[in-house]
Amino acid sequence: METRRDYLKKMGLGALALNIAPVYSYANESIACQKPADARKIYLNANENPYGPSPLARKAMVESVTKSNRYGWSQKPELIAAVAAYNKVSAENIMLGSGSTEILNLVLQYAAQQKGNIVTADNTFNFWMSPAKTLGLEKINVPLTANKENDLTALKSAITAETKLVYLCNPNNPTGTLCKREELIAFVQEVSKNTLVLLDEAYIDLTDQESLSSLVSKKQNLIIAKTFSKLFGLAGARIGYAVAHGNTVKKLSSLQSWTNGAISVVSTAGALASLKDVNFIEKTFRLNVEARAYTIKEFEKLNIRCIPSNTNFIYFSLANYTGQFFEQLKKHNIVGTRIYEKEGKWSRITVGKLEDMKVLINALS
Repeated sequence: METRRDYLKKMGLGALALNIAPVYSYANESIACQKPADARKIYLNANENPYGPSPLARKAMVESVTKSNRYGWSQKPELIAAVAAYNKVSAENIMLGSGSTEILNLVLQYAAQQKGNIVTADNTFNFWMSPAKTLGLEKINVPLTANKENDLTALKSAITAETKLVYLCNPNNPTGTLCKREELIAFVQEVSKNTLVLLDEAYIDLTDQESLSSLVSKKQNLIIAKTFSKLFGLAGARIGYAVAHGNTVKKLSSLQSWTNGAISVVSTAGALASLKDVNFIEKTFRLNVEARAYTIKEFEKLNIRCIPSNTNFIYFSLANYTGQFFEQLKKHNIVGTRIYEKEGKWSRITVGKLEDMKVLINALS
């Protein structure tokens, strides 16, 4: 079975220096941060890649600026082909969007062509679902397991004759938990027989688990949303895509005013270069694992219970922490998130550079 790393090695371009530069950061959640990032602050709130864009992507994006007076007609097929190769599918299985949130919104519109409900986990990534009720879709929230994992059995049981969409985030945001692949495959195989399944794999590239993209050629009811925002460090460039059956891609594309045209010339150049910058991707992956392991170890010393993470963020409980967590973050110019679950005081923090996480630990100690 070819893994993500096998693919990257095959596409390798040789060693490249990992030049680090400040990246514009924005906050979602409840953090109001619409101003340009303050260099004095450490942003650990939006699960951004602190090392990107990659050197090759930066160079390509700068060079492409002079071409921004022209539409990127010829670039889109090239990017689609490259994304298809990365996911080991055909070009007909790919649809580009302005970040994966555009893909999620398009699927929501697609599902809402008939009134019904959405079955989804609670807690999970749900900011994109705000138009659901307006579109005539009610949400059925299914609690996570005690270990903060997606409860596939409960999700399946919650499906009714009125269910138009089942949404599953794997790895899950904000908890960072990962479904067992064989169990997830069995779930998708069964549920997609009668119901549309939207699998959000925004963070799958930060794991060693293989994407379920190989299933789309035979499953018209499976749509996978992916993004360049996380591992590839292009959150602000807004590049996402759907991996789906060719017929499903056509149906989704009919909801776009300009099919595959939502990504700028500059962003397209960055995405193409990012897929080739193997050394940067591998190094970013490793640095994230190291900084994450350090943070979890130090959190546990502070009586901050952590859920094992498969992502570039950590879900943790402040129930036994005796300090003033959010006050300390503010005092040390660290931007965090919020309490997601009052019971257990569960919160989430992004994994930044190791030096950032050391500042965080020192602030909390």
